[in-house]
Amino acid sequence: MDFAAKIRRMPLAVDTALGREAAERFSGPVGEVVMGAAGSAPYLAGLVKREGDWLEEALVAPVESVLPSLLTPLTHEGGPGELGPALRQAKRRVALYTALADLAGVWPLEEVTGALTTLADQAVQHAWRACLLAEAARRKSVLEPEIVGPELCGIFILAMGKMGAAELNYSSDIDLIVLFDQDRLGDLDFHELRSSLIRATRAGSALLNDITSEGYVFRTDLRLRPDPSVTPVCLSMEAAERYYESLGRTWERAAHIKARVCAGDFAAGAGYLEALRPFIWRKHLDFAAIQDAHDMRLAIRAHKGLHGAALEGRDLKLGRGGIREIEFFTQTRQIIAGGRDPFLRVRGTVEGLERLAERGWIGTDDARQLAEDYRAHRELEHRIQMVNDQQTHALPKDAEGIERVARLAGWGDTAAFRADLQERLERVEGLAEGFFAPGKVAKSAEPEWGEGTQAIIDRWSGYPALRSDRASELFARIRPELMAQLQRATRPEEALEAFDGFLKGLPAGVQIFSLFASNPQLLRLIADICAIAPELAAYLSRNASVLDGVIGGDFFADWPGQAVLQDQLAEAMARAPDYEARLDAARRWAKEWHFRIGVHLLRGLSDAAEAGGQYAELAEAVVGAVYPVVVDELAERHGRPPGLGAVALGMGSLGAGWLNARSDLDVIVIYDAAGVEESDGKKPLAPVPYYARLTKALITALSAPTAEGRLYEVDMRLRPSGRQGPVATALSGFETYQREQAWTWEHLALTRARVVAGSGEIGPKVEAVRQEILALERDRGAVLKDLAEMRQRIFDAKRADGVLEAKIGPGRMQDIELFAQGAALVAGSPVREVAGQLAVAEISDDERATLLETYRLMRAVQGCSRLLTEGAVDMEALGEGAVVLFLRETGCESTGALVAEMASAAEAAAKVIETHLQGGHYGANSGG
Repeated sequence: MDFAAKIRRMPLAVDTALGREAAERFSGPVGEVVMGAAGSAPYLAGLVKREGDWLEEALVAPVESVLPSLLTPLTHEGGPGELGPALRQAKRRVALYTALADLAGVWPLEEVTGALTTLADQAVQHAWRACLLAEAARRKSVLEPEIVGPELCGIFILAMGKMGAAELNYSSDIDLIVLFDQDRLGDLDFHELRSSLIRATRAGSALLNDITSEGYVFRTDLRLRPDPSVTPVCLSMEAAERYYESLGRTWERAAHIKARVCAGDFAAGAGYLEALRPFIWRKHLDFAAIQDAHDMRLAIRAHKGLHGAALEGRDLKLGRGGIREIEFFTQTRQIIAGGRDPFLRVRGTVEGLERLAERGWIGTDDARQLAEDYRAHRELEHRIQMVNDQQTHALPKDAEGIERVARLAGWGDTAAFRADLQERLERVEGLAEGFFAPGKVAKSAEPEWGEGTQAIIDRWSGYPALRSDRASELFARIRPELMAQLQRATRPEEALEAFDGFLKGLPAGVQIFSLFASNPQLLRLIADICAIAPELAAYLSRNASVLDGVIGGDFFADWPGQAVLQDQLAEAMARAPDYEARLDAARRWAKEWHFRIGVHLLRGLSDAAEAGGQYAELAEAVVGAVYPVVVDELAERHGRPPGLGAVALGMGSLGAGWLNARSDLDVIVIYDAAGVEESDGKKPLAPVPYYARLTKALITALSAPTAEGRLYEVDMRLRPSGRQGPVATALSGFETYQREQAWTWEHLALTRARVVAGSGEIGPKVEAVRQEILALERDRGAVLKDLAEMRQRIFDAKRADGVLEAKIGPGRMQDIELFAQGAALVAGSPVREVAGQLAVAEISDDERATLLETYRLMRAVQGCSRLLTEGAVDMEALGEGAVVLFLRETGCESTGALVAEMASAAEAAAKVIETHLQGGHYGANSGG
C-alpha cells in the first residue's frame, strides 16, 4: 500500500505560497500533505526542495519498503570519508519521509519513533566500524583490520533514554554509553587497546555529530557514562560495573531501565546488562525511589526555571504536566516493583503503563489516559522540532509561533488547540503530583495520648529508624494517620506499646516509611498486628520486606495451593544468579507467604485449621523447590545422584499436613542407588557419601542463617537409629530396619510419613514400603502396652505449661495424635490425618466425636498461640485483640469459658483414651 492510501489527517500551511511552491510536483492528497508540511515548517520545505526527485519515487512506493531501501546501501560504504555523506543523505531522507508519514497519520507514533531509532542504530554500528577500521590502519595502532568485524573489537554501545526505548523524537540527540569487553582481546596490551578504542569512539561520535555541507547525522552525547568528568569516552565494562555497584544513583538506575545494546558485541553487552540487573532492579519494593524521583523533578524545574503556567515558551518535556512527568511516573513504578516482577521490565513508556495496569500498580483508566496523553505530547513535540530541525521541547514564545505549530498539527482553530493542550497538561500534572507529592495530613489531626504513653512517643526520635532527616520527614508525613489507626484499637495504649517495639527494632526508616507513605492501607495492617500480636510486630521490624507482598501481589486472594507455590518459588530461585542468591531468594519468598498466612488468620480471612494446612503446604513447596537446587549445586562437583535418586520424607506434623506458625520440620532422606557404584561428576562419589553430602546440603539450605534469615529448623531424629544412624538411608536398609529393628514408636511415626520432595522414581517405592510395613501383622497387646508407656514418659518429661496449653497433657493434641497413630498401626491403615486414623479405631461414634471435637479445639488454640508467641500464653497479659482472636477461633464467649472448655474437653478425651488403652479394645473399626 502506497503513501496516499494510508493518509488519515492533514497538516495545514501557515505560509500557503511556500507550501504551494514545495508541492508543485505532487498532486491529490499527497500534494496537500506536502503543502501543509512545507508551508508551516521551513526545514521540511528545504528538504522537499533538496530531495524532491527521491521523494516523488518514495511516495508511490510501498510504505513498508522505504526505510529498508535507505538503510541497505549503508552496509556497502567504506571508510569515514565515504560513509559520512551516505549517512547524512540517509538521515535527510528518513527525516523527510518520517515527518510526512507522521503529519499525515500514515505511521502511528511507535512507527515514527521506531524508524528514527532504526536509522540511529544502523548509523552507530557503521560509524564505529568505519572508525575502528581507520584506527586499525594507523601505523602505531595495536588493532589489525582483520579483527575489526561486526562485533567492533569487543566494543558494545548502549543506547540510553529514548533511543534505548526505540522512542527517538524527531530532532533527538542520541545518548550513548560506549563500553568494551576487557577480556575479548586479552593478548593485546590493555592500555594500548584502550587508547585505540577511545580514539575510534571519539571519531565515531564526530562522524555522526559534526555538521557539514551535507548536514549532520545525529547529535551524539556520551555523558551518561559513569562519572563523565573524569572517565574516558570508552570504558571497560569491569570499571563500569564497579562504579554502579558502589556509587550508582537512583537517576542512573532509572536511566538503565531503557538501556539497550544497539551496536557492537551484543553478547558481551547482554552479559553486562545482566550483571547490572541487581543494581537496576532491587530485590525489595523500593518506595524510596519515589522521593528520589520527586527530588529530581523539583531540581529540574528549579534549574530550568520551569514554574510558569503560560503556554508561550512552556517546556513540553520538562515542564509541569509534560513528557518527563509521564516518564518519571512510569519508570518510578517500574523501579519500585520491577525487582520482584520481571514482567514490568520493559523499555517503552506506553508498554510500561500497560503492564503496570495489568499488574494492578495503576488503574486501567489512568494508564489509558496517560498513554493517550503521552502520544499526544510526543506528536506535538515532533511538530515543534520539525519547524526548524531544532532540538527543543519548548513551545514557541509568541502567538505567531504557537499558531504555526497548531497548523502543522492540523488544527485550524488555534484557540481550540490551546484549550486542548492546556487541559492535557493540567491532567498529567494532577496525576503526577498525586503520586509524587500526595497531600499531607495536618499535624493537628493527630490524636492525644495519656502522659505515660506520651513518654514512649517522646523517645522515638532517638531510635535508629529516625536518625536521618529524610526518615524523620517521611515519618512525620505518616504519623497522624498511623496514630489515628492505633487509637482505633480496642486498647490503644497496648497497640502503641507494640508499635514502639516495631519502631525500636527497625535498623533504618527511609524504605519502610516510604512504603507506608505510598500505601496508607498498610498503616491499618500494622495497627492491627500491633493490637493483636506484639511479637509479630517485633518480627516485622526485623523482616519489614515481607510487607512488599501485601502490595506487590495477590495478598488477599484465595490460597493458590502447594503445586502453584512450588512453581512460583522455583521460578523466583531460577532468576537468581548463583546458589547463595537462590537460597536468599527462597528465604525472602517464604517469609512473605508465611506472613500472609498469619495475617489472614489474624484478620479472620482463614481459620486456624486452614492456616495450619497452609503452613504445611508452604513448607512442602519450599522443600520441594529447594531440593532440586541443592541437587544441581552438588552435581556441579560430583555429578548427578547415582541410581534412582532420593526423596525427602516429611514426618510428624509435616507428613500429616498441619503445621503452626513456629513449627520445625521433621524430615528423613531415603535413596536408592540401584546398583550404581558412583556418581558421574568431575569428582565422583560412592552412593553413601554422595547422599550423605546431599542430605547435609539440604539441611543447611533449609536451616542455615543467611543475610535473609533461615527457612526452617530441621529435625532428623526420626531417621532409622536416630542420631546414631546415617543421615541418609538406602531404601533397602530402610525397609530391613523397619521390618526387623524398628521400635513401636518408629512405626507410629511411619503412620504420618509422606514424600514431600525428590525423585519421582523412588517416591512410589518408598510409599509402597511404608504401606507394607504398616500392614504387617503385629501383637495388638504389645502395641497398646508400648503406647501406654510412651504416653506416660511424655507426661513425665513435660508438664502442661499454662491454662492455654493445647499440645502437652492428657487429652490434648499430642495425646490424641498418639492414640490415633496407634489406631492406624493396629489396623494396618496408611491414612495419615488424625480424623482418618480415628475412623479406623474400635471406639464408639460418641467417643470418636469427643476426640475429634477436642482435637479441633486444641488445634485452634495451638494455632493462635504459636502465631502470637513462641512460649506459653500468659492469659493475664493477652491484649484485647489477641483475646478476640482466641474467642473467634474457638467459639467461646470469654477467656474464662475457654479455659473451662479446654479443661473439660481434655478430661473427656483423656478418659476415652485411657479406657481403650487399659481395656485393649482398639484398632479395627467396628463402626460402633
